[in-house]
Amino acid sequence: MTNPSAATANLKNYVLVTLAYWGFTLTDGALRMLVLLYFNEIGYTPIQIAFLFLFYEIFGIVTNFLGGWIGSQLGLKVTLYSGIGLQVFALIMLSFLNRDWVQWFAVLYVMTSQAFSGIAKDLTKMSSKSAIRLVVPQDAQSSLFKWVAVLTGSKNALKGVGFFLGAALLGAFGFGTALWIMAIALIGIMLTGMMLPKGMGKIKAKVKFNQLFSKSQEINILSAARFFLFGSRDVWFVVGLPVFLRSGLGWSFYQAGGFLACWVIGYGVIQFLAPALLRRFGTGEPPKAKTIQFWTGMLTAVPASIALAMQLNAPLNVTIIVGLLLFGVVFAFNSAVHSYLVLAFTDDDKVALNVGFYYMANSGGRLIGTVLSGFVYQLYGLVGCLWISSIFVFAAWVISLKLPDPQLRYAIAWKSGNGE
Repeated sequence: MTNPSAATANLKNYVLVTLAYWGFTLTDGALRMLVLLYFNEIGYTPIQIAFLFLFYEIFGIVTNFLGGWIGSQLGLKVTLYSGIGLQVFALIMLSFLNRDWVQWFAVLYVMTSQAFSGIAKDLTKMSSKSAIRLVVPQDAQSSLFKWVAVLTGSKNALKGVGFFLGAALLGAFGFGTALWIMAIALIGIMLTGMMLPKGMGKIKAKVKFNQLFSKSQEINILSAARFFLFGSRDVWFVVGLPVFLRSGLGWSFYQAGGFLACWVIGYGVIQFLAPALLRRFGTGEPPKAKTIQFWTGMLTAVPASIALAMQLNAPLNVTIIVGLLLFGVVFAFNSAVHSYLVLAFTDDDKVALNVGFYYMANSGGRLIGTVLSGFVYQLYGLVGCLWISSIFVFAAWVISLKLPDPQLRYAIAWKSGNGE
């Protein structure tokens, strides 16, 4: 049985981690929308906009690779609040951007600030998701999928709110002032959220460099599938879709930002509900290999269907809205099951290392998706982005066919506790 005082401490730590992650996520979504809409408005091409986010994704890969090691040596509290602090620095740095600067210098300046933001995002994400594995007691692993879904689903819902917040702040206060408002809010979170235990996630043994590469077959397969899964989303969602909404459909800042915000919020809600929905309409057991194979296979058809509808001259507004809704629902189940499996396949003493490695693959997929989103959109439009997306999902499905089931103890715990 779980000690009541330990359970209370675990709940407090979960709340602290979640609140810090929520605050960061709001600014991360808002910053993405601010940069995208602002530079589209002042005349940057889709490829140029994609390059603004290049360092964000590249340094995300590096951070996930080294962040797990840092977290295992210094503790997850250090990496969590270092991430938030770096985000504050990135916001303040970007606020000094001057439109009169020559374009090459302005692009380099924005890319550098986005590098700091990319480091911040992945330090915060790795720390938060690793910490969840540690605050759920071993005799309550039946609730692991539930609490992972709560954190991930609420994060994505708030990222959607951040999209709208970024568009609204840009319209109401302008670029620089909006950035300062977000930086001050994050400083407040840092000052009030330093109560996590110092040694959370820290291991005593020294980790050699070659141990930073995961040696678990399950984590390696899942990471490879994650690479293509998130590349499939970002190849049309990061640059192509927002630019298409503004330029192709003529939507305003508020319409484009509000629609994308609603989409991400809905996506987060589905992630949040995924455990209950899978239990109710499934076998009642925790996710297995066939679960992710089913949902990835389903997702393959969605971007291909949207592309076909556009090529057959279906009404664009209806096609984009309905297609995005379908994509969001199916992708949310994929992401929720992925987030559970990476923790189900790892042990407490390796959680930071394995989660860091796994999200390094996630960042790699986002990087290739971001670059292709601008490049393919400029050459072949949104239809081209959607066909690449479908190919990426198909690759993720093929890779997932090699995935084994999690250890039996998770299935027993889930079934006896019914996931509640």
